[in-house]
Amino acid sequence: MTTTDIPVTPARRGGATGPKQPGKRSARRREGAAWVFLSPWVLGASVLTLLPMAVSLYLSFTDYDMFNAPHWVGLRNYTQMFTEDPRYWRSVGATLRYVVIAVPLQLAVALAVAIALKSMRRGKAFYRSAFYAPSLLGASMSIALVWRAIFNDGGTVDNLLGTGGWVNRPGWALLAVALLTVWQFGAPMVIFLAGLQQIPGELYEAAAVDGASRWRQFLSITLPMLSPVVFFNLVLQTIQAFQVFTPAFAVSAGKGGPADSTLFYTLYLYDRGFVASHMGYASAMAWVLLLAIGAVTAVLFRTSRSWVFYADEEGR
Repeated sequence: MTTTDIPVTPARRGGATGPKQPGKRSARRREGAAWVFLSPWVLGASVLTLLPMAVSLYLSFTDYDMFNAPHWVGLRNYTQMFTEDPRYWRSVGATLRYVVIAVPLQLAVALAVAIALKSMRRGKAFYRSAFYAPSLLGASMSIALVWRAIFNDGGTVDNLLGTGGWVNRPGWALLAVALLTVWQFGAPMVIFLAGLQQIPGELYEAAAVDGASRWRQFLSITLPMLSPVVFFNLVLQTIQAFQVFTPAFAVSAGKGGPADSTLFYTLYLYDRGFVASHMGYASAMAWVLLLAIGAVTAVLFRTSRSWVFYADEEGR
């Protein structure tokens, strides 16, 4: 038999001439194992986050008092919120004033303390832990009640300054709550300190040789190099400030007083939902807050292009 008489088996399309490669089976097994390990998170996110959000969205279009079945009312909750509820707009105004006051002050104090800690030679670990402690304790109701006692009539601030209790004065109650937030500067301080330690010391040495003062070094080196960290803290603290609840609840005894000066958005949401039993209205408020925080965050990201400096963009 000659070689021309040997039958030739045609090759399969795609070049596959043998059985399935074992690598594909192992890839599927690894993917299956990954989903097994992710399943607790997926289950938790679905049951504890996505499902409650879907229920809340539905309730925002209903009249629901937590005791009777929800009654569909369409957009009535939203129209009532924007056109018929003056306390709603007072809560929006109080929240915006609080964010504008508390967030910049907290970040400024956190950055100042971080710069001071960076230059310390001894005790840095102790002071870092001591300054971080208020961030762990400040959100508790007990600390908020102590804060109320300090700024109440006859409290520490009244005895030292003789100005009367801040929590009972409409012009000062909001500032008292904002100072409690400023006092909790530990978390952004630690992030600032980590960012400061990444700035090359050669930049400061070169600036000192050129005769730049410490203030000029801060403006020309520290702030530009630290701008991504500033942006991160700004976004994080702004989102948290819009959701503040415990300090306002404790300082005003849950009423948002005096004269609605501490009637923050979340406090009024709590009042509508759990005090007045208008859970449908409160759900609508919650979704408006979610959209508002998303819009503010988008604006911050949009404006960051003009002032946030990233080292990997230097050559672009």
